[in-house]
Amino acid sequence: METKAISTPNAPKAIGPYSQAVKAGDFLFVSGQIPIDPATGLLEPADIELQTNRVFKNLEAILEEAGLDFSSVLKSTVLLTDIDDFSKVNEIYASYINNHPLPARAAFQVSALPKGALIEIELIAHF
Repeated sequence: METKAISTPNAPKAIGPYSQAVKAGDFLFVSGQIPIDPATGLLEPADIELQTNRVFKNLEAILEEAGLDFSSVLKSTVLLTDIDDFSKVNEIYASYINNHPLPARAAFQVSALPKGALIEIELIAHF
């Protein structure tokens, strides 16, 4: 199967040895995005709403670079440092991803995320 890295300057550069996304056949695997502003390279302030919106802007930029949008998402994984933020994140999530059927999803509380982020989200989308 042919694979191709997808990259855009409108989302943060990878902070490790990985691609922003990889196209494999009819699927796009988007690496976990944390709330880094690609224009400044800085993490959004420690506010779950601000950070969640930044993560979705980063994900949207990567999807658009691949010619997709949130309606193409089949699966998402949400990582939170505080599961008490779950309901706030759900409200914002639903404002970006509201296609039917809704994607499959998992959400986990983790002890820490890179650069002290409060949230990270990865996606799998279909062309």
